[in-house]
Amino acid sequence: MTSTPSGPAQAGYAPFAHLTVPNAALYRRVMGAFLAAKERFAVQLRPEDVFAALPPEHRPADVDTVVKALDSLVEWGNLRADPDTSRVTAVEDFYRKRFIYQLTQAGEAAEQALSTYDEALGRRGALQAVALHDIVTQLRALLVITAEQEEGEGEPDAAKAHLALSALTSRFEALAENARAFMGSLQRTIDLHGVEVEVFLAYKDRLIQYLERFIQDLITLGGRIALLIGELEERGRVGVLLRLAAAREAVDAAPDEAESAEARAYERWVGRWSGLAAWFVSADGRESQARLLRGRALGAIPQLLAVVRQLNERRAGRSDRSADFRTLARWFAEAPDDAARHRLWRAAFGLYPARHLTVDADTLDRRAAHPVAASTPWAEAEPLRISPQLRRTGSYERRGRTRRVQDRSEQRRRLAEIAAKQTQEIDAARARLATDGATRLSALGELDPLAFGLFLQLLGDALATWRPGMTATVATSNDGTMEIRLTAPADGTRAEIRTPGGTFRGPDHLVEIVDLTRNGQVRAAGTFSGEES
Repeated sequence: MTSTPSGPAQAGYAPFAHLTVPNAALYRRVMGAFLAAKERFAVQLRPEDVFAALPPEHRPADVDTVVKALDSLVEWGNLRADPDTSRVTAVEDFYRKRFIYQLTQAGEAAEQALSTYDEALGRRGALQAVALHDIVTQLRALLVITAEQEEGEGEPDAAKAHLALSALTSRFEALAENARAFMGSLQRTIDLHGVEVEVFLAYKDRLIQYLERFIQDLITLGGRIALLIGELEERGRVGVLLRLAAAREAVDAAPDEAESAEARAYERWVGRWSGLAAWFVSADGRESQARLLRGRALGAIPQLLAVVRQLNERRAGRSDRSADFRTLARWFAEAPDDAARHRLWRAAFGLYPARHLTVDADTLDRRAAHPVAASTPWAEAEPLRISPQLRRTGSYERRGRTRRVQDRSEQRRRLAEIAAKQTQEIDAARARLATDGATRLSALGELDPLAFGLFLQLLGDALATWRPGMTATVATSNDGTMEIRLTAPADGTRAEIRTPGGTFRGPDHLVEIVDLTRNGQVRAAGTFSGEES
């Protein structure tokens, strides 16, 4: 039953050796019995206690098998064996092998690692829209704490700051981890790895609705979170909060770590805040994780529909590549002779013997009239005329001097000018769309193509959050620079927006478009929403 550790076990991983030996299932159940006993505050177990704790359907025939398993686990370092003298009643009992067993620190750590591994394998994850609302709530709480400090000209409450930051990072880490797990499980579902076809078809409608609902919430709240993060980072507000949280954590540090505990805690908090900001705010040419998640979730919907279409085609008996190859194999098997099989091969794959560098219709006619076996030597086969240049150089291309490296500084300058011009045009379009309060869509007037394209993007983001029964909604652009508030009037009028390319017509709405970057203005978007209307 015992096994000598080797490889990683000799390097300090011996408590994991019981996973790769015969009867590994028995070892796992024995260790599970010790973990269950620990939950009941039972530290030490005798062999008969372990034997009784094993499930009846997996229990060995006798206690001796369990004793051998316990001794092996002691050898690997998972358990510790101590002489059991509590039941000694005679001198002869001292000479009998009686031990009582308990978990070692290494054995307990190995079981915790295995539990984490099993949990990760079975985890599907979820897209948590509620977590987005919680993040908004905690960010606003942090803004309130900093506002109290500015009004009172003192430091914010350290306890409030620490609790709010802890709740914020906890919800964010859960959101990010669940999103990663969900997208991984979603890809496995799309690939139909280990998924029953009937289960997939029944699941896909609910999955698509789930993705659409989360995308709507991400559009509505993602820009709002980005703006709140920007407000907290203004004038170093968040730095003060992070230092207060680090100082509060350092109070409980051990005496030998007191001097460096606050600095290490501050580094951890800075890392957590940087991760949160990178998740929702795009910067330095890098897209935010929220935007990537939104694109990935949007892309998953047509992929799911494509899988459904493929399944329906298979059920309808339509041809696919595997069916084509099976049909071709049947044709090869039914061919009357090798000559017919060669013709079928050439027709199906277009592959010919190596001696035919070029094959045209005349060549095929000649070969059909005068077949040449594949075993014909080169010296006896019909010669093939080739270019002297090909025979001399091995290539049809003429070789010459390497072209000089071109100076592309002028092109780079031109690209920079184009980028600057585009930035100016976008700023002008943003200024053109900004309204002074609520106005009718029909009152926007004529729009140039760039302003009209920006308007369509804003209108699309707002309508993506519109649900049945709503009369108003608010949305923020992906970059957090524009906010649109849309309200449906009760008069049922229609609006027309003229552009050089035509006229845009549709139901009239009350619209308010705010340029959040005008005069350095940065504020929390969404002071009201469709849910509040």
